[in-house]
Amino acid sequence: MVIVEELDNIFNEAEEIIVYDNDVKTSYKAGSPKYGEILESWNTTISSAHQMPALGVSIDEYTRKELKSGIWLEFCFDTVYECCGMPFEKLLIGLDREYYGFNLIRYTAEHGYEGRCFYLDLFGKNTNDLYDLLLNI
Repeated sequence: MVIVEELDNIFNEAEEIIVYDNDVKTSYKAGSPKYGEILESWNTTISSAHQMPALGVSIDEYTRKELKSGIWLEFCFDTVYECCGMPFEKLLIGLDREYYGFNLIRYTAEHGYEGRCFYLDLFGKNTNDLYDLLLNI
């Protein structure tokens, strides 16, 4: 397990990025051009973000059901990370236009998408460019 203080740089360690578009799952491996494009847009979106106390708790069954509609982005790691005492192997984000912050839903093999979330406040930015990229990738 790797312990991290802040989440802002952890995304660069993802081995895979998965985009869910209305129940269609597309995977991009680290090093591929589309992976780089998504990661660059993500990093731009969160460049001035502040990690805040979470506004929500994920329930695995509900989250898996929600994944079937809308645009979702998932960062998959090759090891277990821990931040603020909360472990994760994946971080899942539901996206839409004009979001100014969002929950990062933690996934572990043991519990699935169950438990407390992280929250990023984009501090004056929104998700428009990232959302448009994911729609057209």
